[in-house]
Amino acid sequence: MDFDDLLLNMHTLLTRFPEALSKYQHKFKYILIDEYQDTNPAQYEIVKLLGAMHENVCVVGDDAQSIYSFRGATIQNILQFNKDYDEVKVIKLEQNYRSTKNILHVANQVISNNKGQIEKKLFTDNVEGDKINLIRTQSDNDEGRMVADTIQDLKLRKHYFNRDFAILYRTNAQSRSFEEALRRMGIAYKIYGGMSFYQRKEVKDMLAYLRVVVNPNDEEALKRIINYPARGIGKTTIERAILAANMNNISMWEVITKASTYGFKASTLEALQDFATMVQMFQSELPKKNAYDVAFMVGKETGLVKELFNDKSVEGLQRYENVQELLNSIKEFTETPMNTEDGEVGEKDLGAYLQQIALLTDPAEQEEDGDVVKLMTIHASKGLEFPVVFVGGLEETIFPNAMSINTREELEEERRLFYVAVTRAKKLLYLSFANARYRFGQLQQNEPSRFLEEIPQEYIDYKLAGSSARSQNANMGSAYERMQRGFAKPSSPKPQGSNVYSSLSARPKTVEHVPTENFVASDLKELRAGHKVEHLKFGFGEVTKMEGASHNPIATIQFKLNGEKKIMLNYAKLRIVED
Repeated sequence: MDFDDLLLNMHTLLTRFPEALSKYQHKFKYILIDEYQDTNPAQYEIVKLLGAMHENVCVVGDDAQSIYSFRGATIQNILQFNKDYDEVKVIKLEQNYRSTKNILHVANQVISNNKGQIEKKLFTDNVEGDKINLIRTQSDNDEGRMVADTIQDLKLRKHYFNRDFAILYRTNAQSRSFEEALRRMGIAYKIYGGMSFYQRKEVKDMLAYLRVVVNPNDEEALKRIINYPARGIGKTTIERAILAANMNNISMWEVITKASTYGFKASTLEALQDFATMVQMFQSELPKKNAYDVAFMVGKETGLVKELFNDKSVEGLQRYENVQELLNSIKEFTETPMNTEDGEVGEKDLGAYLQQIALLTDPAEQEEDGDVVKLMTIHASKGLEFPVVFVGGLEETIFPNAMSINTREELEEERRLFYVAVTRAKKLLYLSFANARYRFGQLQQNEPSRFLEEIPQEYIDYKLAGSSARSQNANMGSAYERMQRGFAKPSSPKPQGSNVYSSLSARPKTVEHVPTENFVASDLKELRAGHKVEHLKFGFGEVTKMEGASHNPIATIQFKLNGEKKIMLNYAKLRIVED
């Protein structure tokens, strides 16, 4: 029996067998239930039955933290408790020992907009504290860079440790931009209650397809996706293909493309040929289309995206959102200048994208309880506390979520979720939103979350991320007033010139190299540190370090004209230079 079965059968026992009900009513004279706001209708009925004889029922909970309706919990259980029993005494525990006064003022003000609640007002004897930082960024990647840069700044100036910071978001897919920014700045982090974006199965599946399209001899990626979604190529067929490849000293891909010569049965042969034809079709588009167009085609034609879309469970929706977020990152890569490894505008092919994310896709090894920044969904943060909290993605249709604004009850749960996020912070709270972010392959302009409108201006320090002039942030007060009146977008121009955010994304311009006549890329299986090499664009250099997994080797190369670069060998065009 699973958990639901235990509840159902317990309810059945108490309602159909009076002797069992009487036994347990006498056995349990006093009943105490914690986290009562998270109980479901079955649990409510069981408690009513067990407590009916003595009516000594004590429940502990906070209706303002009822955020699990998607699991079946109902806030009505705690809201209507005083109607279920006679002589109910309500004891409000309103003193907060965690947060500053300013953080509590914001929490109280926002949650007061909910109609369905037990009225209370948190107070604290703690210090007034800093104002809440409300930050507008240009994109979700800027938002990630802002958070990473702020963490680094606070560590240097205020002597915080990584473990003092938490980054909270509404959906799992939002972790990508924060993870990428933290990795690029060398800040250790851990996903709490989940796994890193690039280690999620659906993301690894999609990336495996893209790796095979660019390099069909990537055997690990090939084995991962050859029968996903299912296309009639079973484990035995894959093992036969591997065996044939080893016996003939060729790649598994060559066996698949010449499957008719290796004795596969007719139905299996057709499946292998169809798979090979599909991959070759994708490869034919590589010279003509950018990374996003090829990736979109792969997701559609393989049936991977459709399979995820058809799974309507909560987990299925998250998997679908993760693949869409990966496609969004590829779309942004293709449309953002100065985004390739060598800093050149225009190189937006799929190989260049895979080269860029090579270091992001290998799992970071972190100590379980080490000094790391913690990333998590707001749901996962309930019950925890941190000195500094960042809450990202405060935009309409993201937070509140687009699927949670159809009724007052749904919207009020989203507001309770925001309340939970705010009250995780002890000393500093940062709220951020992006002007635009890619969603389903389109750059969408976003309205700030309605919850930001509910925060009184006197508690807010409003900033424009990336501003290089103090005067720009000085003008944010009037911009915030416009937001309060109608959430019109601040009209200040995009910051120009040098600033910390633009400098993070800028890279030195490549010194062009004219390749050697009749340049032919070498087989890089035997490449080692100390080898001299020639890159098609970066020129001559020396390999200083080899790292990464055997299936995804990465070389650090010191180029004479273009400095040190990390090169993903599966997609590199390198010639080993003989001394």
